[in-house]
Amino acid sequence: MPVPTPRRRRDRRVRRRITLAALPAALLTLAVAGTAPGAAARGTESPAQPPVQAQAQAPARAHAADASAPRPRTFDAAPARASLERLLPRHARQFTLVPEAPAGADAFTVSGTAGAITVRGSSGATLLTGVGWYLQHVAGADIGWPGDSIGLLPAVLPAVGAPVTRSAQVTHRYALNDTDDGYAGPYRTFEQHQRQIDLLALHGINEVFVQVGAEYPYYRALQRFGSTAEELREWIPGPGHQSWWLLQNLSGFGGPVSEQLMRTRAELGGRIADQLRGLGMTPVLPGYFGTVPPAFAERNPGAETVPQGDWAGFDRPDWLDPVSPVFGRLAAAYYAEQRAVFGDSTMYRMSPLHEGGQTGSVDVKAAARAVQQALWAAHPGALWAVLGWQDDPTKELLSGVDTSKLLILDGLSDRYNRLDRETRWGGAPYAIGSIYNFGGHTTIGANTSVWIERLQDWRTKPGSALTGIAYLPEATGTNPAAFDLFTDLAWEPGPIDQRQWFAEFAARRYGAPDAAASAAWEELRMGPYSTSSGLWSESQDSLFAARPGLAAVGSAYWSPKSMRYPAGSVRRALDHLLRVDPRLRGSSAYRFDLVDTARQALANHSRVLLPRIKAAYEARDLTLFRELTGDWAHREEQLDTLVGSDPNFLLGSWLSAARAHGADPAEADRYEYDARSILSVWGRRSTSEGGFLHDYANREWSGLISELYARRWSAYFTSLEEALVRRAAPEAIDWHAFEDDWARLTTRHPDRPSGDPYALASGIAATLPEVE
Repeated sequence: MPVPTPRRRRDRRVRRRITLAALPAALLTLAVAGTAPGAAARGTESPAQPPVQAQAQAPARAHAADASAPRPRTFDAAPARASLERLLPRHARQFTLVPEAPAGADAFTVSGTAGAITVRGSSGATLLTGVGWYLQHVAGADIGWPGDSIGLLPAVLPAVGAPVTRSAQVTHRYALNDTDDGYAGPYRTFEQHQRQIDLLALHGINEVFVQVGAEYPYYRALQRFGSTAEELREWIPGPGHQSWWLLQNLSGFGGPVSEQLMRTRAELGGRIADQLRGLGMTPVLPGYFGTVPPAFAERNPGAETVPQGDWAGFDRPDWLDPVSPVFGRLAAAYYAEQRAVFGDSTMYRMSPLHEGGQTGSVDVKAAARAVQQALWAAHPGALWAVLGWQDDPTKELLSGVDTSKLLILDGLSDRYNRLDRETRWGGAPYAIGSIYNFGGHTTIGANTSVWIERLQDWRTKPGSALTGIAYLPEATGTNPAAFDLFTDLAWEPGPIDQRQWFAEFAARRYGAPDAAASAAWEELRMGPYSTSSGLWSESQDSLFAARPGLAAVGSAYWSPKSMRYPAGSVRRALDHLLRVDPRLRGSSAYRFDLVDTARQALANHSRVLLPRIKAAYEARDLTLFRELTGDWAHREEQLDTLVGSDPNFLLGSWLSAARAHGADPAEADRYEYDARSILSVWGRRSTSEGGFLHDYANREWSGLISELYARRWSAYFTSLEEALVRRAAPEAIDWHAFEDDWARLTTRHPDRPSGDPYALASGIAATLPEVE
């Protein structure tokens, strides 16, 4: 049978969606692929369920084969071709993509003459990984996250000297933290998610967490267990906070959400999952482990629920004991509803008792077994991905499951020392991971030397259980060098030479080798990209973004309190970047790196300037205090203008995306508050103050600096100045009220950059001391 063209296939899928859209999820499952093992039909879950006809219908979708299922001898390379045309619109025709039957590990081979490059690969994503390797190592160009230098590629691409084959060194190449949707963009479009997938495939990833729309299966299934649609829309948080609801940390903040929003997000999540499958990648979907709304036990006889207590000032959702018979029925309903929208997968993400929680009388071993059995009833043999974080997964959980079907995503691999994962987790398979970014902070750096050393040591030691890498920054799209290097680890057959890697990165990042670029990246390598393990995996944040205080040492309570590298390395890197050949300054990669480095140099300067202000205040030197606080305000203005020249640092884009999801002004205002609050107060007063989450997601963005951070510091310095004049104690400021007032604003901000990045960075360099 001939393979249908992309257009014919897309039209066929659209017709199927229209035809099946009126079917309830359980009937849709039967119509498309038969009843899943363990999935109950509607009407069997609970006598308390409302009539199915009273529920709005799920956005239906057809089943698709999952990437982890046995692949046929050949596969359709059309989705990879479409990605290539998006990534390299001027050069895509110079590539021939050849599907090859997989034989063991994923692999690609690159060969060809000038203008005629052939890439062979074992999946669509692996074909793109081969293209990425060619761009980096032959063409000398970079498509980073963010920024690229493809505008400097020659009209005719260079030949490959001799065929090169690379095989994946690990089976699992996982991407995306549970928090990425909340911190990187809860209101992103399909095109933005599609770009993310293209980049992940280009850099060798094969498993991607899909969170968007995950609330909809809960919403549908729980109505059949006594909850009303209105109650659930109040219980489910706004998109900006849903990441932590799925982790069973909170509920009911940033909403209520509308059914239209949930349906839209579910459709989007289904398209994302389809996009991944088309490239032979595994969409990793949220599994069900027992989160239920209030009063669930009262409405469902035989259900045993355990109150989960507090998480950072929020009441956690209750946990339904997985051993109770009601759990099995609810899990079956959940997976049936999920299948109707997202299709099937072979990998599901769950972390029971994340960051605390109460076990009550629940037998954790038996509960873990029941969770895995419920998953397998719907998806036989599916892999359970669990986050390795704090004390999780516990020995009790591991003892209850078949660990051969478990993958631990280690979020602490590069943070602490003296780690023995085989002993700690009893030989369960795990992926070495890194969380080098918390909350979406705009800060440069990572423990890259630790990554290089530990991957080789851990993978090759006797009895190693390491089977993958896990790319886990809390927000993606902020650190192109870290993204490139971490994903390269999975494909390099031997140890990476860190110095050589950064030299080669500098040579391709702006489209051609350049001595000044090389010097800049050598400074950055030796400074922020050579931080050590022991306590932290991220660099310090900026005091410009901190809640005001003369003794402030960081913006986020949970971040480093001091410089993790010599500040001079970034300052010197800025000077070198300003000397890069003018012919290389036009790329988005150069512009982003220049703005980001100048931003970091200014942010580091805040740690020099604030102690001077403190000394002047304590000396009661009003003249010097006014001079220094004036300089602080000037630096904030410089910073806001600088980052406003690059599209990756704009508050306006973040807010307009949220408002676009509202059907009317009131709904748009709710979603804007959801988007603003995550950046500032994070949650209610108990969360912001008692949970210390205010400014957890600080970032130096244009609009955020001028409208919140600068005004906050101005109010504080004004209170101190008045205290000096009156010779009295400064008046206290209710910072939560101040910040929550800002979060409730609906002022508009530019969503397009303005200004000349080079001129602005030059102005900053001219006024910053060379060494501090």
